[in-house]
Amino acid sequence: MENIKNKYETIFVIDAALSEEETNALTEKFKDLIAKNGEVESVDVWGKRRLAYAINYKTEGYYVLINFAAQAEFIAELERVYNITDGLLRTIVVRK
Repeated sequence: MENIKNKYETIFVIDAALSEEETNALTEKFKDLIAKNGEVESVDVWGKRRLAYAINYKTEGYYVLINFAAQAEFIAELERVYNITDGLLRTIVVRK
């Protein structure tokens, strides 16, 4: 059976209260995880922005968008890691 890779994009919002080193570490962690299980096409760091509504009493977050190609089975693992990682406010993975 062929290894069919779908194209995805993921956006995650990191708590703006974290230091710059912690923010960069989280970004690298997810970029490396995706690269290990697929192909990273682009990483777009949007930086610190105001949230549309408060999440856990936070009004600002650090946004990162990653476009990648991976097999469908990897998405469940990526979402699992998102859910157990402290410092993330919101995440989404969308198939293009």
